Amino acid sequence: MIAARERGPGPGRYALPTSVGFKGHDFTKHMKPSYSFGQRLDNSMFSKDVSPGPKYHVNPRFTRSGPEGEPKYSMLARQPDPNVFRPPGPGTYDNHRVFPQGERAAPAYSMGGRTRYRKRDCHPAANAYTLPQLVGPKIINKSAHPAYSMTGRSNIHGFDEDLARTPGPAKYNVTTPNAYRNKQPLYSMLGRNIMPGDNTRKPGPGAHSPEKVYINKRKAPVVSMGIRHSEFVCPLIIDVTD
Repeated sequence: MIAARERGPGPGRYALPTSVGFKGHDFTKHMKPSYSFGQRLDNSMFSKDVSPGPKYHVNPRFTRSGPEGEPKYSMLARQPDPNVFRPPGPGTYDNHRVFPQGERAAPAYSMGGRTRYRKRDCHPAANAYTLPQLVGPKIINKSAHPAYSMTGRSNIHGFDEDLARTPGPAKYNVTTPNAYRNKQPLYSMLGRNIMPGDNTRKPGPGAHSPEKVYINKRKAPVVSMGIRHSEFVCPLIIDVTD
């Protein structure tokens, strides 16, 4: 038998036992002791210990001797001025509007609201009084003339009240004269009627061509162009029997 036909597994097919851990360890080698990180039980005596472990991140700015001593600055908004007293600046004053001191000036008055009356000055002003009107019947010191008013016309108890409630002349329609006179002829506007006739289409005078008629005239001979017969055509021979 040819050896090349044998298809056995290669050297990579076999795997050596592991030398790490305790499961499937190589029995030909020495196995070191192994430890595992278990889970803390709730009923353990160390369950009340909640101190942070090594998983907490330590700020790199802190060294073994404490935090760094370099100055630190931040970008913040401007704080309000703690000084409450704010005296006006030189641009607040208007020196050109101030009249020179020591010189005589014309009196200046302003229009302000009226203040509360004083006890010793309780008289009203001149515009507080109102004169009585001179138009109308209620005049105190004047003799009043008769006054009349324009009111609307009343439909009840008026001079034109229609107590009988009879209709007016415009209520009745005018009687046509044909009711009591000879009746006049009546005409109506109707459409035009078409007379009955022959609906067949007939040729007009332009449809005839008298110059093409040669029945009653002498006509020149007319020759037509026939077809050319082949010389190889057999002549028509008819045998006549007695």
